[in-house]
Amino acid sequence: MGAFTDLEVWKKARMLRNNITELVKTFPTDEKYRLTDQIIRSSRSIGNNIAEGHGRFHYIDASKFLVNARGSAAETIDHLIIAFDNKFTDEQTSQTLKQDCEECMRMINGYIAYLRRQAGDQ
Repeated sequence: MGAFTDLEVWKKARMLRNNITELVKTFPTDEKYRLTDQIIRSSRSIGNNIAEGHGRFHYIDASKFLVNARGSAAETIDHLIIAFDNKFTDEQTSQTLKQDCEECMRMINGYIAYLRRQAGDQ
């Protein structure tokens, strides 16, 4: 088994995290400990959970962390909606990042399905 950094799903999560990090630099200063902190945490959690799941010995344990990663991607979408509603971001930026989150979720679903197939083969 290779490193988690070789996983395409982790690479996608990394790209999303980096784009979110750049986006929040434009948020108002008074949001630093509110929305800025929340969206950074949720976007980081996607890749963190993918990495932690990859490090688990059993496929079922790994799947649990991937479900958490999927939840963090959904949470990030909600934070993006809040940012748009508060006019901290424009519609195009919000939609692009939302699509990136959705792509992460699809890739995570595919990885979960793969792990479940592997678990069935044992």
